[in-house]
Amino acid sequence: MDTLLAPDALLNQALQGASSGREPQLRQVQSEEEARQVAEEFEAFFLSQMVEAMFKGVGENNPFNGGPGESAFQGLLHEEYARIMAGAGGIGLSENLTQEILRYQEAEEA
Repeated sequence: MDTLLAPDALLNQALQGASSGREPQLRQVQSEEEARQVAEEFEAFFLSQMVEAMFKGVGENNPFNGGPGESAFQGLLHEEYARIMAGAGGIGLSENLTQEILRYQEAEEA
C-alpha cells in the first residue's frame, strides 16, 4: 500500500454542519500509522463535540463564577479532554475508522 487516502466522502458527510474551525484536516496518508493518526484525530474531534454538549449548562451557577476567562478557554479544555480520551482508546471509533480507511484504499487500488 503505497498511498492511503482518507475516505473524503465519509469524513465530509460526518463533518457536515460542523463549522467550528477545529475540524480534522483531510489529507493523504502514506502508511497505516498515518491512517491510524487520521482516525484518532477524527475520534478526538467527535469526542470534543460530545464533551462540549455534555458541559453545556453545567457549572453556570458555581461559586467561582468563571467569567470571560473561563469561557475563552473552555473549548480548549474540551478539546484536550477529547484528545486524551481518544489517545487512551476512546470509544473504539478510531479502530473502526482505520479499518475503513484501509478498506477504502484497497478498493481504490482494485
